[in-house]
Amino acid sequence: MTYDDNINGAGAAGHMSAITAGSRGKKVLLLEANAKPGMKILISGGGRCNFTNLGVTPSDYVSENSHFCTSALSQFTQHDFIAWIQEAGIPFYEKTLGQLFCTTSSKEIVHFLLNKASDYGVLLKTAIKVTDIRQHSGQFSITDAENEVYTSKNLIIATGGLSFPNLGASDFGYRIAQQFGHVITPLNPALDGFVFSENDRKRFSNLAGISLEVTLTAGKRSFTENILFTHVGMSGPAALKGSLYWHKGRPIMIDFLPTIANFSALFREKQHELGKKGVVSFLNRFFPERFSEIAANACLVHAKKVADISNDDLRNLETWLKQFSCVPLSTVGYDKAEVTRGGVDTKDLSSKTLESKLVPGLFFVGEVVDVTGLLGGYNFQWAWSSGWVAGQNIY
Repeated sequence: MTYDDNINGAGAAGHMSAITAGSRGKKVLLLEANAKPGMKILISGGGRCNFTNLGVTPSDYVSENSHFCTSALSQFTQHDFIAWIQEAGIPFYEKTLGQLFCTTSSKEIVHFLLNKASDYGVLLKTAIKVTDIRQHSGQFSITDAENEVYTSKNLIIATGGLSFPNLGASDFGYRIAQQFGHVITPLNPALDGFVFSENDRKRFSNLAGISLEVTLTAGKRSFTENILFTHVGMSGPAALKGSLYWHKGRPIMIDFLPTIANFSALFREKQHELGKKGVVSFLNRFFPERFSEIAANACLVHAKKVADISNDDLRNLETWLKQFSCVPLSTVGYDKAEVTRGGVDTKDLSSKTLESKLVPGLFFVGEVVDVTGLLGGYNFQWAWSSGWVAGQNIY
């Protein structure tokens, strides 16, 4: 049987492509390598699926072509997907910063997608290991490990990135793209924690489990949210978001007192009142004692009283607290990374349709494309938007 559309990957983007194409009366085959579809959806958001964000804009995405995502995001917006969820009766809530989560379980999103696809006659086949894809005479032939061949007019690659290999993530989509002449931009784990250098790991080794609100800057982006010190470095929302803009060998900068614009003035204001107290005692007003100890030691003022702090001492302390800089060794890696930064180069894709400019009828959607969003529902929205656009434009 020849299908109008064969979609590889039954995750968020793949399901959205299938549903949209099916709603247009197309015969759709959806192939999934895992035994169960939607595995990353199920574990996302702590099991509640942060399925979109109220504040999605193109500026929240990273790509070698920063404007590429604009068309898809405007064609199918976060409000369009929210309307689908409301129509399905799935309860949800806003957690923080526009992040929308299921009230009960991410299973509701998966069930919703499966049911909607089924309603439109989409045929889902799981545990299918595709071994070969070819194009001949305007049709795609997909061969699986059992030597079964599936033929279709269109092919949508929605196989995701390299994150969470334990859930079946692989480089399959990138290899298919290269087979058809597409370039893959540099791939890196993103939205994951930082691993510190040996020196910084020793410096902060006593802080594992401590969380602080900071402003973390990586590249040209800054995020004022919590960090969490870990045994190997740093995690937490600010670190995860910063990792999207960080490049190996580059520093990150941290303001440990984002709500205090002029630490020196505050210190001098309190110096007479608190002159007999130790510097660590003063810092404890803002930080857990373990952190205060590290800051005071780093600036060689641990043994000093507040009254004895010189201008140079204060300048060093303020610089350390407000402009701390370090060069992470790496990020934690694909086992923990939320997403993969990089992917199929957008220069050879249509931003309006997600179709290949090199091979008619070939589409790429979701994480496999060089479009990566911030933490907080942005990558799911890219999956919904890109999947919808591709499904609308198959022949």
